[in-house]
Amino acid sequence: MPLTVVRREHHHLYTREPRSTAARRAVEAILRLQHAEEQQIEHARTESGLSKNEFLAVRYLLQAHRDHRAMGPKDLAVMLAVSNASVTKLVDTLVEKGDLVRTAHPTDRRAQVLEPTEQAAAKIDASYARFHEVVVEVLDRLPAPENEAVTRALGQVVEALAETVPEPEDEYTVPEGAR
Repeated sequence: MPLTVVRREHHHLYTREPRSTAARRAVEAILRLQHAEEQQIEHARTESGLSKNEFLAVRYLLQAHRDHRAMGPKDLAVMLAVSNASVTKLVDTLVEKGDLVRTAHPTDRRAQVLEPTEQAAAKIDASYARFHEVVVEVLDRLPAPENEAVTRALGQVVEALAETVPEPEDEYTVPEGAR
């Protein structure tokens, strides 16, 4: 029974029924997409042998590495909302598994920089690869006007959501055009 509820949760997440059948189908399609992505990532995380926090830690560190930003254990503790002791244990485990290396901070000899290994990058990239490949393949087959309609509709959804919960501005925010 519990898995049936989880598997069907995405069918009932709107609080108000859409006014038209077409809008209902579109909402359901977005919710099914979200659910499918979550399932793909969870499957890949399980296959990688990483716990949820290990997976998130490697993902965050990989993104920081690709953005040319140094991150240490304290940064990771903030991002994962865990204690310093928990992050120390997590980092020790990831170092032992060969997914992270600790290096000296270039300007602060008291601090460490955490760097994901190529093995870790391969795990994270593999977790998203199938999902991204399928999305690109399907959208590449659509005619330009349909892709423009998808872009417009999803952009409006994202903008409306951003108005209710704005993205926090902090030192980790990468400005547009700097990616």
